[in-house]
Amino acid sequence: MKSGSYNALKQLKLLEKEYPRWQAAILDMLAVETGDPFKILVSTVLSLRTKDQTTARASARLYAAASAPEKILELSIPELEKLIYPVGFYHTKARQIKQICAILLKEHGGKVPDNFETLLTFPGVGRKTANLVLALGFGRPAVCVDTHVQRISNRLGWVRTKTPEETEYALQKIFPPARWSAINKIIVAFGQTICRPLGPKCPECVLIGCPARGLKK
Repeated sequence: MKSGSYNALKQLKLLEKEYPRWQAAILDMLAVETGDPFKILVSTVLSLRTKDQTTARASARLYAAASAPEKILELSIPELEKLIYPVGFYHTKARQIKQICAILLKEHGGKVPDNFETLLTFPGVGRKTANLVLALGFGRPAVCVDTHVQRISNRLGWVRTKTPEETEYALQKIFPPARWSAINKIIVAFGQTICRPLGPKCPECVLIGCPARGLKK
């Protein structure tokens, strides 16, 4: 193992020990509570460009009314929009969720497929969403790169990348597959509470050797 990879793995393990002190992201809590790939898929679509608290409330309203593809298809678009409002782009997401449900019933027997390439064919599903569904819904090794993972993995010097896809492949080379799925949940919580984009709380950070320690932004 290269020294850089060793340092990154050591830092991730340190952060993992601190993780219980931070508030878990809504999608991680949903995975623990339900283990339902369908709810994880839909909630991940809802979460895009939306705060966790808003996603949590919208998900709860939606699943109280309809928690399976066939039930969501019984809702009209206006009814679905009302349930998920005010998530970002709720008009678009309502249509995407209806389309996803129709595809699941028509082509997959109502079950979410555990295939990355197949998930990418669904409306509103990109690499981040597909990887989260695989990791949280199926327990499969997957590196999910969102804005926090992209920013912090570069800030810590783990990678030198410009796009989430580049970061995904780079992190796969650095960390063993057994650690891939832990990266997102740990780094998202870390980025929301300690290693914030502006005003990072460096004095509260356990990564003493961080190259960005003392950074103002």
